[in-house]
Amino acid sequence: MLETHHLLTLLAYAITASAHGHISNVVINGVSYPGYDSPAWYGNPNAPNVFGWTISQQDNGFVSPDAFGSSDIICHREAVPAKSHVQVAAGDILTLQWTPWPDSHHGPVIDYLANCNGPCESVDKTTLEFFKIDGVGIISQGSPGTYADDVLISKNNTWEVKIPANIAPGNYVLRHEIIALHSAGSENGAQAYPQCFNLKITGSGSLKPAGVKGTALYKATDPGILVNIYTSSVNYIVPGPTLVAGLPSSVAQNPSQITASATATPGDQTGPGTPTTTLATSVKTSSGSSGGLQTVYGQCGGQSWTGPTACVGGAKCATQNAYYAQCTPA
Repeated sequence: MLETHHLLTLLAYAITASAHGHISNVVINGVSYPGYDSPAWYGNPNAPNVFGWTISQQDNGFVSPDAFGSSDIICHREAVPAKSHVQVAAGDILTLQWTPWPDSHHGPVIDYLANCNGPCESVDKTTLEFFKIDGVGIISQGSPGTYADDVLISKNNTWEVKIPANIAPGNYVLRHEIIALHSAGSENGAQAYPQCFNLKITGSGSLKPAGVKGTALYKATDPGILVNIYTSSVNYIVPGPTLVAGLPSSVAQNPSQITASATATPGDQTGPGTPTTTLATSVKTSSGSSGGLQTVYGQCGGQSWTGPTACVGGAKCATQNAYYAQCTPA
């Protein structure tokens, strides 16, 4: 009995340890912009200037419920505003590409916006007030049932979110998140994976929804946070504030095809990044190393990638799309 318990403990640890992920890139109108590669870039002064916020989760880890009242839940652990942004139009649909998501880590996918009321590159994250623009939880009952993340996995680890068509123009932070519930039946067992991006939204809308501070989005005891998903019938409630009135809980999940890559715009300048029209067939993912060996789950290839192309410890460099390849365990 003790041996069985020990094996189950090791199995649970292994599952938890594999619960890693981040957004590798975002596709807007066919143009791919890189996200922040936290395992590879954190602490690197030569890291690319992207529109995804800098975070310290080198382990591709999560924020636990006991930290939901801290600033770590806002945009992930020790998050710092990105020094660039990408311009989008109200009504645009963004395709967010995750690194491979574990199929055991069921849970909701949620998106928020917060107006920076100035340049997002220098915003105080504790002042941001987030309003929910989509949120999908359980889709079909079962043990554990089908959740939004299962749809994400089925769409090559992507999620599409629509910028509200009537949103007022301005500088916003997009907060995208998966909450894994595989251990949420126990106190402090849920795992939040927030990711933030700076957007300059154009348009002529006037919608300015009220929001809540990031540290007030969730409580550890919320029914959508502390929940046993391994029952045959779960009345699952997506956590966080209510969806902005008039918005759908989600758009149809039909990932955009990549036709070009681009870089984000530094500072608070106007205009989007300059697209580099490069077809998928021109991807360079040759073996060998440029700057040493890449860690597991770090980037190892893709269009314009100049970092390491070989992986440590027998890991293999697996192509995710035309602009991103990642070291995955052998």
